[in-house]
Amino acid sequence: MKILVPVKRVVDYNVKVRVKSDGTGVDIANVKMSMNPFDEIAVEEAVRLKEKGFATEVIAVSCGVTQCQETLRTAMAIGADRAILVETTEELQPLAVAKLLKALVDKEQPGLIILGKQAIDDDCNQTGQMLAALADLPQATFASKVEVVDDKAQVTREIDGGLEILSISMPAVITTDLRLNEPRYVTLPNIMKAKKKQLDIFKPEDLGVDVSPRITTLKVSEPPKRSAGIKVPDVATLVDKLKNVSKVIS
Repeated sequence: MKILVPVKRVVDYNVKVRVKSDGTGVDIANVKMSMNPFDEIAVEEAVRLKEKGFATEVIAVSCGVTQCQETLRTAMAIGADRAILVETTEELQPLAVAKLLKALVDKEQPGLIILGKQAIDDDCNQTGQMLAALADLPQATFASKVEVVDDKAQVTREIDGGLEILSISMPAVITTDLRLNEPRYVTLPNIMKAKKKQLDIFKPEDLGVDVSPRITTLKVSEPPKRSAGIKVPDVATLVDKLKNVSKVIS
């Protein structure tokens, strides 16, 4: 069984994001980029399933600019066997990425697709669900535990009331939550080995997919600065301010 793991190149989670002066987007010039943390968890889970003997090959996939190769090399250093880059300079939105992944699913025929539940840059939480719909595959989102039993994946997911366990037929789409695992430390020998692993590059046209953006970003702005707190002399004044100034109670 093959496992396909989509990974996204995002601004590193330790970096304080800055908005461009003209408000057209986020400034990523000279900013440290890394693999989306949820996708790193997905790669780790796929590698663990391979180590347990449930999979024969782990394929990492990324869509975006040339520099995404670095992210794919990191995935291969964690343990992915080979990688595919769909190279484009277009602004990729969740539906476009889902369509590209659907084309690769048709091409590679994986038994399982594992990806992060969301990316920390746009927080859309849409790509996995869209891919499952396009490929007509069962899905289990927000996975905190994954087990393969016979030809089914048993997925534990956290819900408001506690835990929910789903049993889904494979091939299937699984999106990962933070509690699923802790990714391994990437060692220097594995980084060197990753440089020799196969990395194929396609264009969206090669897959017959139109990735033109459907949504236009009009403006990006920082959230308003939080105002300083004040002290009030008594409860009556506090209630008055909550009611008439902040208007959080009526």
